[in-house]
Amino acid sequence: MQIDSPYPSGTLDPAIRCHRVDNGNGLSCHVLEAGDPTDPCVLLLHGFPELAYSWRHIMLPLARAGYHVLAPDQRGYGQTTGSDDRFDGDVASFRLVNLVRDAIGVLFAFNHAKAACVVGHDFGSSVAAWCAVIRPDLCSSVVLMSAPFSGTPPIPLPGAGAAGSGIATIDHQALAALDPPRKHYQWYYSTAAANDNMQHCPQGVSAFMRAYYHHKSADWQDNKPYPLDSWSARQLGQLPLYYVMHESAGMAETVAPEMPDEAFTRDHRWLTDDELAVYADAFSRTGFQGGLNWYRCGTNGADYAELQTFSGLTIDIPSMFIAGASDWGVHQKPGSFEAMQGTACTDMIACHLLEGAGHWVQQEQPQAVAEALCDFLTEVRSQPATPRYPA
Repeated sequence: MQIDSPYPSGTLDPAIRCHRVDNGNGLSCHVLEAGDPTDPCVLLLHGFPELAYSWRHIMLPLARAGYHVLAPDQRGYGQTTGSDDRFDGDVASFRLVNLVRDAIGVLFAFNHAKAACVVGHDFGSSVAAWCAVIRPDLCSSVVLMSAPFSGTPPIPLPGAGAAGSGIATIDHQALAALDPPRKHYQWYYSTAAANDNMQHCPQGVSAFMRAYYHHKSADWQDNKPYPLDSWSARQLGQLPLYYVMHESAGMAETVAPEMPDEAFTRDHRWLTDDELAVYADAFSRTGFQGGLNWYRCGTNGADYAELQTFSGLTIDIPSMFIAGASDWGVHQKPGSFEAMQGTACTDMIACHLLEGAGHWVQQEQPQAVAEALCDFLTEVRSQPATPRYPA
């Protein structure tokens, strides 16, 4: 069902249509749509703390290239309803396997039997990767952005112990013993205090999000990422504070000192005040807990155990990786970037680290991202079809 845009006038191109659909998995999904519904589908999956709106600059170039483009507010976000977003609610519904089911449900709701490509950014990259692992018959290609996919978790052989489990463990006690003491953001995001700290911060949600987006962008001059040698506390301690935080601080306090001044934001090149207000209004209304519940499925081990069901599988459909050259997300999990290109994705056609972009690559450098996506899709389309499951 097509609906009126929930965004203020002038913040979304009128050629992008808004819909509400039943995804068959308990959600009434708000979905942005562009292009001809009879064209091959490209499904765009956002990350944290973002919305389908983060794809606003990418959708029309893809539509002009001959694709039907869909971008949903994912489970726990924005205008999508039906999820249990409480801290004490149904956290298991935010498992990656269920998020894959959500994505497939959006495809089917728009009468697509499969996607020409599933594109995911940040946590959406994990959903896209697992779409490609679990249902490669439903997606012809996959693009991962900002968050590398290091592979399916192994099932350890009897007697292998922790060393053979494949779990890259974080020594939280060692992080706390650093000077000054530190903590990992994903475990902070898994606490009951995280949502209140951000939704009800003293500076207000708009100022918090402006500082958060700035801190992780190429505009923050100290974002100069490089590979880490290991998961040791001393190596992880080299990450910026938005990833490995001061032990005593919440995220609101962490990013507040990085708030850009008014002169910088007045004519911001990739996130105007009106565009920022779309995010701030959404998260002021819903809070962040729905998105935070995604992290909790990772830190409590529920995701890992279930994903071991797919141990040994790789992404064998054509794939591409895009990130900003100033994005620490590429290296925040030591070894993942290399494993993705070496073993996890067996047909990786291209890997782009775009200058002038940090973590919010499709917003910071939309033209370069759109061109890379269109070039990739053209190359995939030109390849001869191969049986998905050879006899």
